[in-house]
Amino acid sequence: MTKTIRIAVVDDKSSNRQSIIERVNNIPELEILFEADNGKSFLNKIRKLPIAEHPNIVLMDLDMPIMNGIEAIQLCKKEFPDIKYLVMTIFDDDDKIFEAIIAGANGYLLKEESAEVIYKSIDEILLFGGAPMSPRIARKALNLLISKNQVKEIPVELEYEYQLSKREMDILRLLVDGLDYKVVANQLFISPHTVRKHIANIYEKLHVCSKVDAVKIALKKGWFSSFSL
Repeated sequence: MTKTIRIAVVDDKSSNRQSIIERVNNIPELEILFEADNGKSFLNKIRKLPIAEHPNIVLMDLDMPIMNGIEAIQLCKKEFPDIKYLVMTIFDDDDKIFEAIIAGANGYLLKEESAEVIYKSIDEILLFGGAPMSPRIARKALNLLISKNQVKEIPVELEYEYQLSKREMDILRLLVDGLDYKVVANQLFISPHTVRKHIANIYEKLHVCSKVDAVKIALKKGWFSSFSL
C-alpha cells in the first residue's frame, strides 16, 4: 500500500489511546491525524477539518462519557459517510456488537489485538470493503445471528406501551417461560450480569419490583400467551 492512511483514535482513557498509537506508529503506512477522548470531542474536531483532510478510518472506543462511540458513529455516518470505523473495545457483549453494527461500524476488534491485526483489519476495510472482527467477536456475532433467527415474533404493543427494547422483550418472554437468569443468558448468548441489568430495566419500565410481578403483567395482558411453552 503506497498511500498513507490517515487515522483518528477515540478513547476516553489516555493510556488506551497511547497504547493504540504506539502500535499504529510502528506501521509506516499509517498516520495518526488526531486523538479524542469522547464522541463529542471527535465530532467537533472532524467538523473543523476540510473533507480532504478527514481521517480515512477511525479507531473508536464504545464506552465513553459525554458521547459514546455508538452515538458518535451514528451521527458522523450521516454527516460524513465516507469515513470508516473500526471499533476497538474491551466489550464482547452481544448488545454492544449488535448496536455497533447497526450504527455503521465497519469492523470490531478487541483492544488486545496486535499491530499486525489492526493493520490487516484497516487494509481489509479500506481496500476490500470487508468487516474484520476478532475471532471471539466473530463467534458471538454468528451466535447472535442464529439466535435472532430463532426468536419468535413479539407483539408490537409491548414495545409501544412500556417502551421495552427488543432485548428486554426477549428476556421477558423467557422469564414468562419459567427460565432462570443463567438459562436466559445461555439462550441469548449474553452474561448473567447483562441479563440482570436488562431485568432491572424491565422492572423499572413495568413499575414492578419482582420477577413474579413482571410475569403477571405479561400474562394478564396476553403478550406471550400464544407461544408460551
